[in-house]
Amino acid sequence: MLKLLKRNPEPVENEPVGEMAGRLFASGKNCAQAVLEAAGGITDPQMIEVGKALGGGIGGSKCICGALSGGVMVLALKGKGGKSAKLMKAFKGEFKVACCSALSRPYDWKSKEHLSNCRKITARTAELVEELLD
Repeated sequence: MLKLLKRNPEPVENEPVGEMAGRLFASGKNCAQAVLEAAGGITDPQMIEVGKALGGGIGGSKCICGALSGGVMVLALKGKGGKSAKLMKAFKGEFKVACCSALSRPYDWKSKEHLSNCRKITARTAELVEELLD
């Protein structure tokens, strides 16, 4: 098993949101779930299950990035849904595209490099959400 997919993450006190999202992703949560939990503090099992359906670009279809979808969910759940377009603009400003397929194109799907890239995107998306929540 890849070191990147270490299970049972240990919580870290005062952990920055980006690092937490990256740790959660590396522990086996998908990108949307990691952003929901790290940026939104959302641990409700039903919400985490909803996030599961968004991973891999909506159910593995490689459409819109799951981290971005998770970020939009966090904003909406925190009463800041009107900032979703700002999140999209910031995300595209950093990564150029919002499509999982395009973000992942340089890598073999589920390869170490692909998962490392997704971890980076997940961590940064959680940070962008946190900035918009302030």
